[in-house]
Amino acid sequence: MVDLATIWAALICIALLAYVVLDGFDLGVGILFPLGKNREERDVMMNTVAPVWDGNETWLVLGGGGMFAAFPLAYSVLLTAFYAPVMGMLLALVLRGVAFEFRFRTERWRPLWDLAFIGGSTLAAFFQGIMVGAFVQGVHVENGAYAGGWFDWLTPFTLLTGVSLVAGYALLGACWLVIKTEGGLQRRMRGLQIPLGALVVVLIGLVSFGTVLENVQVRERWISLGSFLFLWVIPLLTGIIAVSFFMAVRARREVLPFLLALCLFVASFIGLTSGLYPYLIPPAISYRAAANADGSLAFMLVGALALLPVILGYTAYVYWLFRGKVREGEGYH
Repeated sequence: MVDLATIWAALICIALLAYVVLDGFDLGVGILFPLGKNREERDVMMNTVAPVWDGNETWLVLGGGGMFAAFPLAYSVLLTAFYAPVMGMLLALVLRGVAFEFRFRTERWRPLWDLAFIGGSTLAAFFQGIMVGAFVQGVHVENGAYAGGWFDWLTPFTLLTGVSLVAGYALLGACWLVIKTEGGLQRRMRGLQIPLGALVVVLIGLVSFGTVLENVQVRERWISLGSFLFLWVIPLLTGIIAVSFFMAVRARREVLPFLLALCLFVASFIGLTSGLYPYLIPPAISYRAAANADGSLAFMLVGALALLPVILGYTAYVYWLFRGKVREGEGYH
């Protein structure tokens, strides 16, 4: 018999991972926006992501909508537990989205919209990292409802994960700008790849160590004999990817460092989900316990399977259409 809950859990994980690796680099461009030396460079930086940023956020909508439809218990509990950082992230994304349009249509207020783009990108990344850390810590649930406090999500560990995601997105942004730009801007972004990459690798190690300390189930799984081989392969793979990244940067490759930086995120995501499986609301509620009725899951799956190829096709077409370097005076606007 087909396990519909497992299929939906996999679809939501894929959607969230797609959001992180796609929207991550354009948030990273916003984080690095202050490094543009003049208006022309900042225009080029924004134009590298202007055609794709809104399509990238489709995956966030798909992940959130899928959670609401397929796992309503998890949606209600997690949204209540993370209400403040969720609202902070959404407001930051709205501010950032408005800045994309307004800064090209005003001279007087352009510096204000530049700040909005920087602040919206940085805060959105930070709040996303906060929520990842709070999820790893676990959520206090009683009788199917959130029973924790208003600020349970705010701890030193979640601040660490928030800063880590900002740094990770900045790395993706730098690698993307190396691909899409040229001249002095490209040289400066290439110069950031190694220090940002080293920082991200250190932060991955710190967050992994913190995860083991914060979550008893993760700690037990990592030291258990049955999981030893699988879970310790992930850190080894992460190390190999990191070394390959630095070698590719030193070889002055353009596309390969970006792909390897994405692989760092994928490896981290696999490590996180492997440690927390099968809990959708750590530390007690599994994704099967939080799932909707099988009839509802089957009905929605038909629509999801029809929609996914459309989203993938649209995304691939947009990236192909706007391929190549972005130069001064050229761009989406």
